[in-house]
Amino acid sequence: MAIKIAQVSIENINDAEGLDSVMTALQNISGVTAIELDAASHIATVRYEDTDTSIHALTAAISMVDYVTQPFPIDAPQNPRYDD
Repeated sequence: MAIKIAQVSIENINDAEGLDSVMTALQNISGVTAIELDAASHIATVRYEDTDTSIHALTAAISMVDYVTQPFPIDAPQNPRYDD
């Protein structure tokens, strides 16, 4: 049981309605404890309880609101912000 942090790339989000849709989708997932959306870089940073949800649930929720996603665990080399 641990809090995990994942960054999820969100493509094609360029308006307030899109941001609201993504926030709502992520907030409705049991186990999500915090969400930070960076519309400029198209990345959502999500903190979640790994016993309650998974990265797959996060990407599925975002896909349900018609945004293309690519999950990047915060410490993964594939993460565009890995070197930050």
